[in-house]
Amino acid sequence: MQGRDAARAKYRTAPAKIGDVTQAVSANGTLNPVVLVNVGTQVSGTVKKLSADFNDRVKAGQVLLELDPALLQAQVRQDEATLASARAAVELARANEMRAQTLMAQDSIARQDYETAVQARKSSEAQVAQAAALLAKDQTNLDYSVIRSPVSGVVVNRAVDLGQTVAASFQTPTLFQIAQDLRKMQIDSSFAEADVGAIKVGQPVQFTVDAFPTRAFTASVRQIRLNATTQQNVVTYDVVVAVDNPGEILMPGMTAYVSVIVARRSQVLLAPNAALRFRPAAATTDAAPSRTGATEKARSASGTVYVLDQGRPRAIRVGVGITDGRFTEIVSDEVKDGQELIVGTVEAPGETGASTLRMRMY
Repeated sequence: MQGRDAARAKYRTAPAKIGDVTQAVSANGTLNPVVLVNVGTQVSGTVKKLSADFNDRVKAGQVLLELDPALLQAQVRQDEATLASARAAVELARANEMRAQTLMAQDSIARQDYETAVQARKSSEAQVAQAAALLAKDQTNLDYSVIRSPVSGVVVNRAVDLGQTVAASFQTPTLFQIAQDLRKMQIDSSFAEADVGAIKVGQPVQFTVDAFPTRAFTASVRQIRLNATTQQNVVTYDVVVAVDNPGEILMPGMTAYVSVIVARRSQVLLAPNAALRFRPAAATTDAAPSRTGATEKARSASGTVYVLDQGRPRAIRVGVGITDGRFTEIVSDEVKDGQELIVGTVEAPGETGASTLRMRMY
């Protein structure tokens, strides 16, 4: 008996137990509004008046900013004068046409002279249309000097100041950024290709942010984007997580630590992961491992755990299910709830004076 107790004392054990296990894959991401509108300008000018600032709530159509309209107004007045001149020219051309028509009826002028008068009238009418179109364009540009919000939302960024000159060229400058609804947000997270296969739309998500380190938030997977990103030979995919933010305590730009729950098991037999990693020295192991339980056939993976049998490790093959990083679901007819599994060895005090664990990955 004393020899058996001495052999038992060389091993560390931990019990198998019935419990719940949740498997998740993790990544970092950034909180963003679902709809973020960049408000720009189609005309150049100097900022004359600011009507919105950071964090302001605005309505669709509300004035955000006004550019100095002086140059645009002058252009509109010039166009109006050009249009008036063109209309006067039309009146004259029509009078000349009528006069030429009368003279041609009296054989006082050649038909060619009459046709010339008709052509002059049509040309002057075309100039009126051209002047009217130019006036409409410049009037539209004048209207564009007043920047209005295209949506209702919250101003999250203001990129201009009073008196600043903005230039509209090939790329429209961004003046404001408006989040349409901060009560609905999303997390854009990057998951490695090894993990993305287990992620499905609708799966539950838990995440934390540094601003509230003790609080866990819940969400769900909304989209797995097909566009892959490769950095330093690592392929990742953008997984979009839908987040409800009714109190608007989560802010755009916060870093989120995301865990997507890919599998759950309730009231299953669990073994410490250390038990699945443990391998004893060959000299102390029973010659033949125990048979695998019949229910293991339900699992696609298998592993080995060890129990003490008359003071010596005895191998038991088990089916392996999901893991949460500490415990793994196992299936076996031989391992029971509460049964002690070997998780490591303990050196005798006289050998090293310290306890060590001998483990390796299975």
